[in-house]
This record gives sequence, C-alpha cells and structure tokens, in this order.
Amino acid sequence: MKITTGIDIIEVARIQKTIQENGEAFLHKIYTEEEIDYCNKTGLSKYQHFAARFAVKEAVFKAISAYIKGREDALWTNIEVRNNESGKPVLNVDKLVRNMGETVDNFKLVDIDISISHIKEYAVASAVAVFE
Repeated sequence: MKITTGIDIIEVARIQKTIQENGEAFLHKIYTEEEIDYCNKTGLSKYQHFAARFAVKEAVFKAISAYIKGREDALWTNIEVRNNESGKPVLNVDKLVRNMGETVDNFKLVDIDISISHIKEYAVASAVAVFE
C-alpha cells in the first residue's frame, strides 16, 4: 500500500476574476455540471465554493502526480467534488478511476479523502490518496 498527499491554497478573488473574465469556457474546462450547479446555488459565497473545488483539484493532482504521465492525462473534470448525504464534500473517485484507467502507473488507486475549508479571501484543500 502507498499513501500520498497533496495540499493547495488559492485566493478566492483570483478564481472570481477568472470566472468573470472567461465565463462558461473556464467553468466547463475546470468544473463538472454538478459542481457548477452546486456552486451557483450557494448565493453570495459561490466564488468561495468554486475556489475550494479548484483547490481540491490541485491537491488531488499533487497527490497522484507521481503516478500519472502528465497533467494532460488528468483532465480537470475527471476530479469531481460532490457532497454526501450529510453535506460533507467527497471526491467522486469512481469517475477519476474510470476516466484515467483502473491502474495509474502500476498502482491501483483505492481511494482519495479530501478536506476543504474557505473564508472570504482564501480556499484551501487537502487530499490523501491510497494506492494498492
């Protein structure tokens, strides 16, 4: 078994500016439809939620980067954050594995646990990946 980690922090204003300048093109390059719908429903804090999901994607890239050929092999939308029944953000690992293949450089990706936090100015996320 192999365990890897990743962490990322991002300024909410940076994501807000990028979304306002690039609109739908940026949103659909980075986020899934479910993520876009969720963030847009959060009202005034929607940019915090977009930033938090961006940070998750970066943290996941960092956690699995040693096992993939390059970033182009891990499309942004393959990393999808959903909320479970209790509202906790969780990673849709099935989608990531399905779209990147069952094995990643001879290691089987078993699970990725994520943690997210955000305030008005910053969003941060961590990811812990478990490989067999």
